[in-house]
Amino acid sequence: MKLDELMRYCAQLLNITSFSDYCPNGLQVEGREEVRHIVSGVSASQALLTAAVAAGADLVLVHHGYFWKGEDPRVVGMKQRRLRLLLQHQINLVAYHLPLDAHPTLGNNAQLADRLDLQIQGAFGDSLPPLGLHGALTTPRSGTALAEHIARTLGRTPLFVPGHERPVSTVAWCSGGAQSYIEAAARLGVDAFITGEASEHTVHVAREMGLNFYAAGHHATERFGVQALGEHLAQHFSLRHEFIDIDNPV
Repeated sequence: MKLDELMRYCAQLLNITSFSDYCPNGLQVEGREEVRHIVSGVSASQALLTAAVAAGADLVLVHHGYFWKGEDPRVVGMKQRRLRLLLQHQINLVAYHLPLDAHPTLGNNAQLADRLDLQIQGAFGDSLPPLGLHGALTTPRSGTALAEHIARTLGRTPLFVPGHERPVSTVAWCSGGAQSYIEAAARLGVDAFITGEASEHTVHVAREMGLNFYAAGHHATERFGVQALGEHLAQHFSLRHEFIDIDNPV
């Protein structure tokens, strides 16, 4: 599979030009032209790159890549070591951030819905296109039972902030660091909001707006989109794909 053909396909599939993002989406570090083996992971850490080299990857596919707005542009220290490893082994680094959150079937939020038994009814959020989703639980649960369901599904016990005592039927969710979406979620009139992280004020907002809040882990909520995209590319182009999960408690 030629790299440039693969990149054109992904750009169209994920509609990357529709997003105003904090980093470049697509090819971030160029390696070899021929791609046969994709290793995917959540973040392009040194540990993931080392594992990709050992696996013989031609391309590393991640949700969190490099070259974020506002970061130090110098290629020194940690950044130099990461880039040197990629360039030495001619491994392509490809990253999709917001486009991979928002994709209607492969995205992190769509994949969370599949795993948490959530029926999607619409999208919400201030961004265009919106990133968050809202809908209904297939089976209503108590607030505690929903926390236990999230823990079983994601393998990570969420931070649960109760905002009311009624059963949870309707939910809004947005993977990663979307705790700032909590007020928009509350305005939807849902019973609960699920995301990855929490800020100090999030607890007060949940309690005062009567909304159950679940912070299930930035990493834990964003493992599924990149896996789904990697599997899709492997099947579509007859490539080899493996997901390597570098544990992260955040």
